[in-house]
Amino acid sequence: MTERQGAVLDAALRLLVEARRPLTMTAVARAASCSKETLYKWFGDRDGLLTATVQWQASKVRGVPVGAEAASRERLAAHLTQFARDWLTVLSSPTSVALNRLAIAEAGSKTADLGAIVLHNGPFAMARRLKPALEAGRAAGLVRFDDADDAFRSFFGLVVRDVQIRLLLGDRQALDRDAVARDAERATHQFFTLYGVDEERPATA
Repeated sequence: MTERQGAVLDAALRLLVEARRPLTMTAVARAASCSKETLYKWFGDRDGLLTATVQWQASKVRGVPVGAEAASRERLAAHLTQFARDWLTVLSSPTSVALNRLAIAEAGSKTADLGAIVLHNGPFAMARRLKPALEAGRAAGLVRFDDADDAFRSFFGLVVRDVQIRLLLGDRQALDRDAVARDAERATHQFFTLYGVDEERPATA
């Protein structure tokens, strides 16, 4: 991803927030001061542009290290808290709220399915990024679960709770940096309450 391509995707995201309507290649080209030919060259078509836009937004959630960097409960907890904090920050931003509202409106569309694009490059992508760390934590005896998908969905629920649906429905709840940090720490603590291994017991107990 070049700096110029990132600027184009930022322009596309601003359009989503300001215009509150589906993106067109013409509108993005105008907002980003580039040609439609350039957009087609970089992203292929409108769905390609939308996919890149969603991925660009999701990239603001930092990944969780796997291996020696997360080989202790404290380190894994710190990385999960960071992931949750990034996730809540992105999810509660006006950009993500606008993007998800449009995705719901277009879900199942025969011409453009932004809903499927957001689903596969949002929650599904978050799962692909987090599950290896959860599985590494299980291998290290830090957490215990039978199914990584179930563990991820539990963490998802603990982090997101009802925040997303309330924002989508227009709730103007305040989620400042301190509130996001508290919620992220709470989610991680609750996750370890559910899945953490008691240090006095072996992981197979």
